[in-house]
Amino acid sequence: MKIIKTQCGFSLIELVISIVIISVALTGVLITMDRTVVASADPMIRTQVTSIAQSYLEEIMLREYQDPDGSEVGEDRSNYDDVDDYHNLANNGCLTTTASCPLGSCACDQNGTPVEQLKGYTIQVTITADNMNFATLTPVTAQRIDVTVTHTSGITTTLTSYRANI
Repeated sequence: MKIIKTQCGFSLIELVISIVIISVALTGVLITMDRTVVASADPMIRTQVTSIAQSYLEEIMLREYQDPDGSEVGEDRSNYDDVDDYHNLANNGCLTTTASCPLGSCACDQNGTPVEQLKGYTIQVTITADNMNFATLTPVTAQRIDVTVTHTSGITTTLTSYRANI
């Protein structure tokens, strides 16, 4: 009598279990990849938001504490001469517009020209009077400068600095 070898292979149940296990594992990997891809632009946006805020803050800090000519008449961003001039400056600080950057939709350079590559960023500058008290000195009159930059994705940063009347 000859021994008949049984067929070697997978049963239907083994195939179904294998497909379920592979599907669960593949779903986990794809969800991880999706979250990574969606968040991959965040570091670039965060860096850009911080750079814009630093640029505005540096521009403001380079101005005089008090108005050197004593007049605010006829001033726009291209000829601001003191820190107070920047109070409530926002994206509408642009002096010109373009088709792709209508008023208020782009960040502006220090001459009030919209920067089309910075579309989607909003800027708000607030200047408030403040007194700084040091342990050994009398109070110093200062202005607190807050520059807040927000991207349409919701990423926001605020940089604060003080300009003292020394």
